[in-house]
Amino acid sequence: MSAVLLVGYSSSGSEDEAEAGARVRPGAEGRSRRQSPLPSQRLPVPDSVLHMFPGTEEGPMDDSAKHGGRVRTFPHERGNWATHVYVPYEAREEFLDLLDALLCHAQTYVPRLVRMEAFHLSLSQSVVLRHHWILPFVQSLKDRVASFQRFCFTADRVKIYTNQEKTRTFVGLEVTSGHAHFLDLVAEVDRVMEEFDLSTFYQDPSFHISLAWCVGDACLQMEGPCLQELQGIVDEFEDSEMLLRAYAEQIRCKSGNKFFSMPLK
Repeated sequence: MSAVLLVGYSSSGSEDEAEAGARVRPGAEGRSRRQSPLPSQRLPVPDSVLHMFPGTEEGPMDDSAKHGGRVRTFPHERGNWATHVYVPYEAREEFLDLLDALLCHAQTYVPRLVRMEAFHLSLSQSVVLRHHWILPFVQSLKDRVASFQRFCFTADRVKIYTNQEKTRTFVGLEVTSGHAHFLDLVAEVDRVMEEFDLSTFYQDPSFHISLAWCVGDACLQMEGPCLQELQGIVDEFEDSEMLLRAYAEQIRCKSGNKFFSMPLK
């Protein structure tokens, strides 16, 4: 099975904050020469003051319990923005009914599986952009995809994925028609990544909509009978052929907490 990298997204504040504390007011050096010398021995800092600022030496604390057990693929740094390019998928009520049926059955094999909150098809890995590169990156992306037409695709093949570190497992619906259109989009996204010296997408990608996920590598439990039974649920679901056919109408870029949409013609 070809594993597809899907990582969590994070954001950071402006890098200017890190520099603010290092600025010196004009004339401060001259005034300091006229001041009395400081005592050579530093007074101890009270424990009550130290405990007001936990973890300041180590940087921001990343508590995986606040993210459903997810662990960052790369560490958080001030001024770095996790960035991801994708095609959003708008789920209809019938799609959610199918998802409920799939999840209910999959949980008999892996009870810790949970439903995704939103749905998309990735066109890039999650990469790190410095804050001041976000707008130039988005503009380059808009220029590259400006001529693309919207297109129809079908995602109806159940497949199991893990991220590269094997720390998360996903149940997805793989694209079975429209694959070539996604490859064309990825080619343009990859060119933008190369402009900014970032990682391009995978060789021979498996375009898919992730439906549910869990912490850890659950491939052994889900491949074989479980996978076959899930595919049977999809195949037998009422009007599944029409239900799982959709249009790619826009490309979206998420960088930290910012979203940028690029409609297709």
